[in-house]
Amino acid sequence: MNNIELIVVVAGLALVTLLAIGLIARIFRKVGPNQALIVYGFGGTSIVTGGGRIILPMVQSHRELSLELMSFDVAPQQSLYTSQGVAVNVEAVAQIKIKSDPQSIRTAAEQLLTKTPAQRESLIRLVMEGHLRGITGQLTVEAIVKEPEMVGDRMRANVAEDLAKMGLEVVSFTIREVRDNNQYIVNMGKPDIARIQREANVAEAEALRDTQIRQAETLRESAVARAQADQERVIAEAASATRQAEAQRDLDLKRADFDAAVRKQRAAADKAYDLQSNVMQQQVVLEQVGVQRIEREQQIKVQEAEITRRERELEATVLKSALAESRRVELIAEAQKQRAVLEAQGRAEAVRAEGLAEAEVIRVRGESEADVIKLKGESEAQAMQLRADAYLNYNEAAILDKILTGLPELVKGMSAPLSNVDKITIVSTGDGRNGTGLGQVTTDLAQMVAQAPALVEGLTGLKVTDLLERLPALRDKATSVEAPNPNGKSPVA
Repeated sequence: MNNIELIVVVAGLALVTLLAIGLIARIFRKVGPNQALIVYGFGGTSIVTGGGRIILPMVQSHRELSLELMSFDVAPQQSLYTSQGVAVNVEAVAQIKIKSDPQSIRTAAEQLLTKTPAQRESLIRLVMEGHLRGITGQLTVEAIVKEPEMVGDRMRANVAEDLAKMGLEVVSFTIREVRDNNQYIVNMGKPDIARIQREANVAEAEALRDTQIRQAETLRESAVARAQADQERVIAEAASATRQAEAQRDLDLKRADFDAAVRKQRAAADKAYDLQSNVMQQQVVLEQVGVQRIEREQQIKVQEAEITRRERELEATVLKSALAESRRVELIAEAQKQRAVLEAQGRAEAVRAEGLAEAEVIRVRGESEADVIKLKGESEAQAMQLRADAYLNYNEAAILDKILTGLPELVKGMSAPLSNVDKITIVSTGDGRNGTGLGQVTTDLAQMVAQAPALVEGLTGLKVTDLLERLPALRDKATSVEAPNPNGKSPVA
């Protein structure tokens, strides 16, 4: 077999297969779980639910039967009479379906397969309305209105047998509305309403009474509790005040103890401080004595230097011998002064070493100062005596020297008031040429200085100009006096 023949065979088999599949698809019928496939014809009647089956053409046929839930209203057009003879209109809703077992499906197919949904609903409604009429005639209006579940249970129990003969079952039956044209149902609740209203009023009155009683009891209990609370508060306040007083007493006692201890410590500290202060004061006094001694020594040295300078000025005159004697006296006074100071310092150190009081130190210091002042006064008195003797021998040259050396101090004293002026405000409207403004100040100062010779003349009777004119003659005279004689001795000597 060649390839062409093989291809032809394969194509033929595929064509046959496709034709077979297409044929099977056309003769195969299937239904969902909510439907039943009724197959009848060759082989009898068979039922398929939720599946499929091949239907042989020309020898078998099929129909589909819905197994879904059927819901419709049960509302008879005519009034239904209760056991009391009261006409009522009842409206209900029924849920019906075909049972799932094959026998019920077969029974329903026998009775309902060829009917339309409207015909099926009408048939079932007639059966339901008949049973509803019978059940309503056995019940009162109150039972129908107040117990609709009981009516539904009776309906399901009564119609179950008749519907089972058609392969059906009642899933639910619910009373939707009950009404009448004589207002029986409306008036039916009025006695209960009046009774309920009466009971409500009674209950409200009893509740108000109980509330008032309870309020009175609550107020009484509240008053009692408030009185007890006030009593307990007073007791607690008294106890608290007692505890506070005790605490204050303890605090005052502790504070008094603390204050006593503090005062004791403070007294000890003050005593120690006073002792230390006395010691320090003694040291300070000693230091002050030393400082004052040094100051006095420095003052004496300054005075001695001044005296030395003056003596050197007078060395050209007859003060040589007086200078030597004065120097000797001063050296003796200085030695005595140093000895007195050293003795005073030794006594002060002895007093400090022995712990004497400050009064002793002051006394020793006073004695030392008195001795120093005494020695100084004696020395100054002797020096002044020597100076007085020397001044008696002063010539005109010495007098002129004193006057000239004293003029600067005189001018300084005249200008001293100006040094104490912080600020000078000059008010001038001129140009300064006629002695106004700042020039007037310098002019006045120059005039004050120019009056110094007149002041010296008024005080001493000597004219400075006359002394200056005789100065060359005095110098020549002094030179001839100081020249040595042939024997090598000074004429003065």
